[in-house]
Amino acid sequence: MTSSSGKEAFVWIWLPNATEPVVAGRLEADNGTVQFNYGKSYLERIGSSNSAISIYEPELPLQTGRLPLSEGLTMPGCIRDASPDAWGRRVIINRLLGLKGANTDTDELDELTYLLESGSDRIGALDFQRSPTEYVPRTATNPSIEELIESADRVEKGVLLTPELDQALFHGSSIGGARPKALIQDQSRKYIAKFSSSTDLYNVVKAEFIAMRLADLAELNVAPVQLTKAVGKDVLLIERFDRIPKHSVWLRKAQVSALTLLGLDEMMARYASYETFAEIIRHRFTNPRKSLEEVFSRLVFNILCGNTDDHARNHAAFWDGKDLTLTPAYDICPQNRAGNEASQAMLICGNNNLSWLKSCLETAHNFLLSEVEARNIFEKLITTVVQHWDTVCEEAELSDADKKLLWGRQFLNTFSTEQ
Repeated sequence: MTSSSGKEAFVWIWLPNATEPVVAGRLEADNGTVQFNYGKSYLERIGSSNSAISIYEPELPLQTGRLPLSEGLTMPGCIRDASPDAWGRRVIINRLLGLKGANTDTDELDELTYLLESGSDRIGALDFQRSPTEYVPRTATNPSIEELIESADRVEKGVLLTPELDQALFHGSSIGGARPKALIQDQSRKYIAKFSSSTDLYNVVKAEFIAMRLADLAELNVAPVQLTKAVGKDVLLIERFDRIPKHSVWLRKAQVSALTLLGLDEMMARYASYETFAEIIRHRFTNPRKSLEEVFSRLVFNILCGNTDDHARNHAAFWDGKDLTLTPAYDICPQNRAGNEASQAMLICGNNNLSWLKSCLETAHNFLLSEVEARNIFEKLITTVVQHWDTVCEEAELSDADKKLLWGRQFLNTFSTEQ
């Protein structure tokens, strides 16, 4: 494993309603682990008008000294949430290792390198610096979508980016997920832009747009989306909900993934369960009953639209230092499937993760829902998909071939509704 970062990095945080970050503490890499301790200046803010908040509690409570890692973790989950996932790591590898990046294992670079080499406009309210006293954002000029698409294509092919294209894609190197994406800004809104991939077997960008629009029409709380085109390619724009414009600057909203809430990392993600997530919601979330119904409805909709990539990083909560509040849904993307049988990325009830509505019935009580209430949710979501399918497909200008491919396979697959 190589590194360009050394053995330490400093965590900077935007406190609630703040327009500038403050240093929160220090990360230290040691023997394969990354540990954190709060800075003295940050802890002195406790009780002040601009009071310090924990980065996430109970994982990193506001106390002195190096904080122990949760069992099984090699770095705090709330810090790992701010680190790039597969796509962002490929962008960084391309920049640091050049052509070698096409076939390089992402473990070749260490976690501190990924934190320090990715863009500063990452999801949530954290950033990472080499200095504890001077904050220097790693930003890029506002690129065109055409430049971003060209950059993404080159990264996929393992071709070295030009300095201009490197800057175009750098801005989005800090966001999660495995597919090509970038961050863009348009006046008073910020978006995550998702692009097609050379390995796509159907129009994945339009399929995600259709799923997100149908979820919105079914009255689920989802991020607004729109489709656009550049250089003949479809681009999905997902509006960011972790940024709030304030005059000429942006407020940042802290958030943590469900993987962090569950105390797991990627190696343990297969143990993530909707049952345990529901228990956390019941005890720690604002509006727990409403949040439980929302997450249950998202689970049902994921099954109905064929989104089996509902892993715990695709669920998140805002964190204000005291309470957790469910974020809008942001990654509902139908997945390719060869046959009918499918399973969700998270366990639904016990060890069962089969993509059946009857699996949802088994776990409904964990969401404080009766069987009648659960079945009413089934009916509402199915009715919405059936009633609005043609209209939303027309809105997306989906081809007849892809429409035929998606209907009955991803959307409303007979396996999902078997009794």
